[in-house]
Amino acid sequence: MKRWISITVLSIALIVTGYWGYRQFTEKEHLIVQAENNYQRAFHDLTYHVDLLYDKIGTTLALKTKETLSPQMLDVWQLTAQAQSDVSQLPLGLLPFTKTETFLADIGEFTYHVAIRDLDNEPLSEEETDRLTQLYQSADEIRKELRTVQHKVFSDQLKWVEVELALARNDRESPNHIIDGFTAVEDYTSGFDQAHFDNLAADFPSQQERFQFVDGDPINEEEVEELIIEQFDLTPDIELELQKSGEGAQLNTFSGSFSHEDQHGYIEITETGGHVLSYMINRELADASISLHDAEREAEKLLKEQGFEDIKRLRSSQYDETGLFQFAVTNDDVWVYPDQITVKVALDNGDIVGFNATDYYRNHHERELKDPELTLEEAQEFVSSSLNIEDQHLAIIEDRAGSEVLTYAFFGTLNNDTYQIFIDANTGNEVFVELKHDVELKWD
Repeated sequence: MKRWISITVLSIALIVTGYWGYRQFTEKEHLIVQAENNYQRAFHDLTYHVDLLYDKIGTTLALKTKETLSPQMLDVWQLTAQAQSDVSQLPLGLLPFTKTETFLADIGEFTYHVAIRDLDNEPLSEEETDRLTQLYQSADEIRKELRTVQHKVFSDQLKWVEVELALARNDRESPNHIIDGFTAVEDYTSGFDQAHFDNLAADFPSQQERFQFVDGDPINEEEVEELIIEQFDLTPDIELELQKSGEGAQLNTFSGSFSHEDQHGYIEITETGGHVLSYMINRELADASISLHDAEREAEKLLKEQGFEDIKRLRSSQYDETGLFQFAVTNDDVWVYPDQITVKVALDNGDIVGFNATDYYRNHHERELKDPELTLEEAQEFVSSSLNIEDQHLAIIEDRAGSEVLTYAFFGTLNNDTYQIFIDANTGNEVFVELKHDVELKWD
């Protein structure tokens, strides 16, 4: 009898273990498929946008009047922004691609400033026409290389998740058409004559100046493992997978992943100072049992533990069983929007399941704040009287060219819609207007 009981218990245990293993496998497969679909979409979007970029730059070379040239320049600027967004969604963090990203940023900066100036009084110079011609030729080379990679992706059914694994293993020896293609693009843009953009350098924050205030002593892999174990309260014997960013990255980082009980974790930490850039916890979430307000308190508690004291919540929103909160760091009561941090909280028990301070570490720097030329009341005169203003504050934001501007941020409603309006605190110009959808935007 005892034997049958033992067999039954063991059988049940085997079935439960098998089911758990199958469930873990299917969840992992689902995440891989989802990641691959996102990578494929971003890559094909990038190829398409660079194709359009080439066509648009070619069109601008044939135009002369302000009425036709300015809109084309704005189109080029928008396409470079889209291409940069596409690149940021690809798993290239371990592959040097900074020259190409800087090249795209330079195109955007150049075309934007040409587009917004008075071309009647200040038409394109011969030097600027030469720049456009070289940009046209460079865009042609880049699009051809991307088209070659795209053909290989289609014909050989290449997968981006395999690229990610190869980069994580630092496997550069095995043939990989995607890595080879992007390396060729990076090599080409590395040879582009930066002198064509030197006169813009004083007006724009260089991409290479990003992350310049990440400070502290370098940490090694052992210290990274200790930090991860402490961050997530893990057992010392847990198996961690660590990868270090490749040469040429804007910021040297360690990427770590682990599985513990019913959750999978991913974290990125700077080599300099051991700062946590971001992390994500994947686990099955139960029905929400805490309010968005209580979840916000948990997010604020985490930020204080991470050393962020002077913060203001920009917005909060709820997605299924999670709350998403975006915070801005303040400087003498000025809200600094570029130094932004996002926290994701599980609404079943208040656990932090997502954290991202990459924008903060990328943009943070010492700022010399000057008193605005306009008073709050004077700035408000530039806002439509139809808007019911509920709150306002001084804020530093980035304009469309990436330059920081001191503004008055006005928050209000009109016909049941919520708006954010940013007025230049020195000139009264409208810098940015945003219509918000389905988010809670009450400012403290």
